[in-house]
Amino acid sequence: MKLGTTELIIILLVVVLIFGPTQIPKLAKMIGKSVKNLRAGMASDEEDDEPKAEKAEKKAKKTEEPWEE
Repeated sequence: MKLGTTELIIILLVVVLIFGPTQIPKLAKMIGKSVKNLRAGMASDEEDDEPKAEKAEKKAKKTEEPWEE
């Protein structure tokens, strides 16, 4: 099922009628923040799935000083 240009124009007109032209930028910004937070949450969830030993090893490598080799 594909949406053509006519269908997209009709949907856009309905959105403008419902929300008004001044509210559309606010709505788009809100949706963008939601998507950003969703991606950040999914990324942190993937990090939480790592075994604790691997996490500790990565943390040790990050904090390791170059002269302690």
